[in-house]
Amino acid sequence: MSTENIRDVVKQKYGQAALRVQGGSTSCCGTGSAVSGSCDPITSNLYSTQQSGEVPQQAMQASLGCGNPTALAQLNPGETVLDLGSGGGIDVLLSARRVGPTGKAYGLDMTDEMLALARANQKQAGVDNVEFLKGEIENIPLPDDSVDVIISNCVINLSSDKDRVLREAFRVLKPGGRLAVSDVVVTGEIPAEIRKNVELWIGCIAGALRDSDYTAKLAGAGFENIELEPTRIYAVEDARQFLAGQGIDVDAIASQVDGKFISAFVRARKPSGK
Repeated sequence: MSTENIRDVVKQKYGQAALRVQGGSTSCCGTGSAVSGSCDPITSNLYSTQQSGEVPQQAMQASLGCGNPTALAQLNPGETVLDLGSGGGIDVLLSARRVGPTGKAYGLDMTDEMLALARANQKQAGVDNVEFLKGEIENIPLPDDSVDVIISNCVINLSSDKDRVLREAFRVLKPGGRLAVSDVVVTGEIPAEIRKNVELWIGCIAGALRDSDYTAKLAGAGFENIELEPTRIYAVEDARQFLAGQGIDVDAIASQVDGKFISAFVRARKPSGK
């Protein structure tokens, strides 16, 4: 599948998710429905009750992430934060409250429906220090050295050009700026056909990097102080119902899949002198 086709598929999927939320339906990361719960292990229980109360309900429903970068990232009053693939805006709105009125939170998304939902959520939340931008994470529409912190929630893995995404993130970060993203990564070797089937279950991890490759790409983009902290480990039991429905012998593949897909919090820093 070409880069353009991948982008179109992602745009269509997230546009439909935004419309479902606006229509009163909950949405879900992956190919299953929220009713079936086929993706609950990835998207559920990521935000505290307090955080849920700080944002509109539609922002919560539109969250298609695999982690909670705002809970783990160091955000200080007065800083500028950029969320790559901001969706319905939950992480942007939470970040805006963390950096306060002297700070700024940008959300970047390529999907018109998600941007409309995010701006509606911003208005409902009454948060002024937020700006949602239309664009692609491979071409961030901000100047060099303009952002203190970049966050993202299960989006970088969806890009077909992760090296470019990380180079762009490095470019817009100020010297000493921090990358603090949640993403799904793979640990160890997984046969290609099995990996493909598991990715069908967790639609948001298609293209997930192996942990060592993620680290190498960050270093290649110029980052230092790179850390990957596991936040959730997915067991094959989480996917049993879905995989069995695809005609897959779950017990036969269990040893090759169990615990090898994880959500991780990825930290890195742009050197102070660059």
